Amino acid sequence: MAAGWAIGLMTGTVLDGQIDVAAIRTDGETITEFGPYELVAYDADVTPLIERAVADARAWQFAGDEPASFAVAEKRLTDAQSEAVRGFCARHGLPLEALSAVGFHGQTVLHRPAEAGLAGRTRQLGDGALMAARLGVTVVHDFRSADVAAGGQGAPLAPVYHRALLDRLGAGPETAILNLGGVANLTAFDGARLIAFDTGPANAPINDWIKAHGAGEMDRDGHLALAGRVDEARLSRLLTHPYLTRAFPKSLDRFSFVMTMADGLSLEDGAATLTAFTCGAVGKALDLLPHRPDRLVVCGGGRHNPAIMAALAARAGVTAVNADDCGLRGDAVEAECFAFLAMRTLAGLPISFPLTTGAPQPLAGGVVNRP
Repeated sequence: MAAGWAIGLMTGTVLDGQIDVAAIRTDGETITEFGPYELVAYDADVTPLIERAVADARAWQFAGDEPASFAVAEKRLTDAQSEAVRGFCARHGLPLEALSAVGFHGQTVLHRPAEAGLAGRTRQLGDGALMAARLGVTVVHDFRSADVAAGGQGAPLAPVYHRALLDRLGAGPETAILNLGGVANLTAFDGARLIAFDTGPANAPINDWIKAHGAGEMDRDGHLALAGRVDEARLSRLLTHPYLTRAFPKSLDRFSFVMTMADGLSLEDGAATLTAFTCGAVGKALDLLPHRPDRLVVCGGGRHNPAIMAALAARAGVTAVNADDCGLRGDAVEAECFAFLAMRTLAGLPISFPLTTGAPQPLAGGVVNRP
């Protein structure tokens, strides 16, 4: 398949009220060109609808009929993200008719990886057919369900894109990619095997802790964690969590690790301890790999936090490099990924693999919606 322009859309589980919109030119195997990237804010009414749907999803747990809030939030966020694409293309002189695809991840409201005796389930809100009709462009959405139905974890999906980025950097097995969103996920490629899994929490418990104390939306510039002291005894206990030594592939929900890990600590000490746990969990993850990398290229919002970047060296025993310093766009990677996956889907290429999601074999995924 020839390379074409694709737009990727991503909204994370931290619910920050913004849509990541990125354009790349690709054939789904290599990255030909990086196009524009923006954060587009939702209108004020959208995030509360999503928050309601997420709260209802936690109570629902895939039992019985879906909450009515899902349909309301799904239509509104689909309309909002469709308008985000339209505005993005207009601002950057990229005609809609020049697009080969839009990769529309949607909003995850509940993700339950398969466990012993219990099938996995996943639910992202997003109506790909509606977006295709709104834009007159081919839209690929629902990237996780086919993998989960086949017995995979449904996450992480970024590894095949991370591999393309590592190839672009000319990196070998000494380098891996770490993405720090609500959850942290790691991708390594040793020349033969593509391995990826969620390492533990990243920004989600830290952000929740800061919000619960009325101290803002996040630990901006890591100043609270840097001002606090790590509860080392508590940290040692947290690092014995069985997930951290479980064999990969494995994945987490945004609420698998929560801010109550820091209960009883001061605001600053709690931030410091949660930050140290995130990075200690990354160290445990690196120990599971057949070849332990000595360098991590760090993507996602967490790379902006100096406390996290410093703790990766101290707690994970690895050199952490901001993706931006390697010529990549650390904020754009997740959105770029879904543009890349959309093009892979159109080309009939697999998007999940045995050592990334636990799929039984390399699997295609994504639902194609023609305008």
